[in-house]
Amino acid sequence: MELAAARALQDSILTGSPVSDDLMLPEPVKKRKYLMVVGINTAFSSRKRRDSVRATWMPQGDKLRKLEEEKGIIMRFVIGHGATSGGILDRAIEAEDRKHGDFLRLEHIEGYLELSAKTKTYFTTAVALWDADFYVKVDDDVHVNIATLGATLAKHRSNPRVYIGCMKSGPVLAHKGVRYHEPEHWKFGEEGNKYFRHATGQLYAISKDLATYISINQNVLHKYVNEDVSLGSWFIGLDVEHIDDRRLCCGTPPDCEWKAQAGNICVASFDWSCSGICRSADRIKEVHRRCGEGEDALWSASF
Repeated sequence: MELAAARALQDSILTGSPVSDDLMLPEPVKKRKYLMVVGINTAFSSRKRRDSVRATWMPQGDKLRKLEEEKGIIMRFVIGHGATSGGILDRAIEAEDRKHGDFLRLEHIEGYLELSAKTKTYFTTAVALWDADFYVKVDDDVHVNIATLGATLAKHRSNPRVYIGCMKSGPVLAHKGVRYHEPEHWKFGEEGNKYFRHATGQLYAISKDLATYISINQNVLHKYVNEDVSLGSWFIGLDVEHIDDRRLCCGTPPDCEWKAQAGNICVASFDWSCSGICRSADRIKEVHRRCGEGEDALWSASF
């Protein structure tokens, strides 16, 4: 519509003919500006994980709304739909959402091999719903200090194209049957090569321009089997600043506890051996107790 209106306006200037009312652009609707949207990636089978997150680092009820209004932070569990529309899995999530009101439902069919597609749909949906400086993806078995995350991202507001996370360059696994096998390994050169630098998938953040880029180009962005590799591939040829911040991938206690005692509070904590907190539904409360920034940190923070 904008392109058609711009061309019509140009023609009218050249020819002197009036512009059709049908092509006049509507007045833009002013949307609230937020600091960040935090999407917590979850699955149908992860009810205990979600409840453990709700009991620790994710505010609930009125506090969740207060977080949006006073701090400009949106937080939602992100999930699509089951293979059977309106089936028992969808109904369970709908009931949970009526109770907590903390879901973002995507037009996406859930499945482990569909994580790259889900990530693409999440950013596309989030940037359409909320105008934010940053869009964050985090897994539901990771501990996050929200105030520390907000303060960390706020430092990069002046950069329009920034990609923040714990950057890694793991091996491209060519052999079938192993975890993280890359079916398109041949694209990355000879056997034994490594991937380009990309943020590990437990938690990363991108600026608004990059989320918008994904939204606009979603139909032509290639999906690799590993979601974090897919995201990194979408930015590798762009003028994007990669920020490697190791506070986004601290270990669980005692690692994050030692760092907190030294005044270097971690943004996120998890176990590399489990790609998240091992047995997170049972252990995240202990991680929160020993490594959490404290509730007052969030409500006293200014971003």
